[in-house]
Amino acid sequence: MSDKKDKRIPALKTHDDMVAEWMNDPAFKAEYDALEEEFQLLREMLHARKRAGLTQEDVAERMGTKAPAIARLEATGARDKHSPSVSTLRKYAHAVGCKLEIHLKPFSKKDLKEKHA
Repeated sequence: MSDKKDKRIPALKTHDDMVAEWMNDPAFKAEYDALEEEFQLLREMLHARKRAGLTQEDVAERMGTKAPAIARLEATGARDKHSPSVSTLRKYAHAVGCKLEIHLKPFSKKDLKEKHA
C-alpha cells in the first residue's frame, strides 16, 4: 500500500484565463495597458514570421545573424528596456517577406479620458 495521500490537482487555467482574471486588478490593468503598444509589435512580428512559414533560424539566416538574436528581438517588448531600431525592424520585415510601415494614430476621446484619469 502507498503512504501517499490523495492529492487533488487544481484545474489548470489557460494564459488567457489568468490574464482575464488579473485584468480585474486596476494596478495590473494599468501596467498591461501601458505595454499594449509593445505587445502589439511583438504580435505583429510573430504573426508575420509564422505567416511566412519561417523559423527564427530562417529569419536569422536571411538577416545575416544568429537565431538567439532573433529570439531576443522577438522578446524585446516583454523583457528588455532597449527597443529595436527602425533599421533592425526593417531588416526583420524584409526577412519575413513584409514591408515595414509605421503609423501615428491620433488618440480617441476614450484614450485621452483614460490617460488623464
